[in-house]
Amino acid sequence: MKDLFEKMRKDAGPIGAHLQRAHGYFTFPKLEGELGNRMIFRGKEKIIWSLNNYLGLVNHPETRKIDAEAAERWGMGNPMGSRMMSGNTAMHEELEKVLAEFVSREDAMLLNFGYQGVMSCIDALVNRHDVIVYDAEAHACLVDGIRMHVGYTFKYKHNDVADCEKQLQRAVKIAEKNGGGILVVTEGVYGMSGAQGKIKQIVALKDKYNFRILIDDAHGFGSMGATGAGTDEEQNCQQEVDLYFSTFVKSMGSIGAFISGPTDIISYLRYNVRSQIFAKSLPLIVVDGMLKRMEMLKTMPELKDKLWHIVNRLQKGLKERGFDIGNTNSPVTPIYMKGGLPEATNMVMDIRENYDIFCSVVVFPVIPKGQIIFRIIPTAAHTDEDVDITLKAFEEAKKKLDGGLYKAEDIPDMADAGYGQKGEL
Repeated sequence: MKDLFEKMRKDAGPIGAHLQRAHGYFTFPKLEGELGNRMIFRGKEKIIWSLNNYLGLVNHPETRKIDAEAAERWGMGNPMGSRMMSGNTAMHEELEKVLAEFVSREDAMLLNFGYQGVMSCIDALVNRHDVIVYDAEAHACLVDGIRMHVGYTFKYKHNDVADCEKQLQRAVKIAEKNGGGILVVTEGVYGMSGAQGKIKQIVALKDKYNFRILIDDAHGFGSMGATGAGTDEEQNCQQEVDLYFSTFVKSMGSIGAFISGPTDIISYLRYNVRSQIFAKSLPLIVVDGMLKRMEMLKTMPELKDKLWHIVNRLQKGLKERGFDIGNTNSPVTPIYMKGGLPEATNMVMDIRENYDIFCSVVVFPVIPKGQIIFRIIPTAAHTDEDVDITLKAFEEAKKKLDGGLYKAEDIPDMADAGYGQKGEL
């Protein structure tokens, strides 16, 4: 018999393998100061492109004011208990009504957390007779929810509608044999590539196959569509999307989430989603703040207009300078480059230390070896100056990358002193 901890001390996992050099800088960095386009990293101000603060609401004066007032009014603990037992309020129900109307659904259900909430929703929606069909690049929260399913699952190639149909054909055979149904799970906007999911094309397959579809639109809510109601609004297919899920942690600058759809199905979920039945209600400080945020979303179109001004200026500037930003058609802006892990880390350091720009970098094992993705998240809080400085910095950094100036044998040691030693992992 082995000590349970021994395997963890020998193998920290594909990302954790670098923790003793990376923790506190490349991973788990600490951004300090007021949330916004400029923050402090290791004692120096940086332009921040890593916050999903699409509409700039995280630190907007009106949201700060209502959050402070709500904290004074309710405190953190109100209400106590799960909604089913003692934690339901008229304000919770009001927010659900506002959300449902905004995304053009009959009803909505609040969730304490997006990740946990959507996992539990998937778990509640299917049983062992049912089949799940899902996109190969679905977010980890969707994958973890799907992993809980004891029935069949079929994965289709990312954003490949033809392969989705192929997997649906397989699913139909199983579902008919087992007497079950089919749930398709996909995303509105993919957070890594910025590409919209092929929602409209997938729901068109309902003409040939009997299935229901759930979309995770965490990146689309507030930022996509004419009113900000999401990617299905953008693609003019709201009525064909059976269940619409999103979070409050991106455009809304808060915490929590919701799922919306037909009244009877949402009622079923209220009585069957375990993470909500057996967990404390979403605090009123959050609910109160979200009601104000929804009012701002509906009455202040200038927020989304400012976001897209920054998005278009940044993406146009990158394309004009020859950068590959893939097929993004959302605010998420990836910059694709070639190089190994040491090159990526040296480039990140150069951009952070010498150009004062902070953005996220993605390398193997998240993406294939030899590839580097810098992910830039434009927001309404950014300025034209931020964009111009960033474009100039990346233009110069790419010349260094292409010239081999970032080559190295290993990643530099930038970790917080002493992190990851025995007994601390």
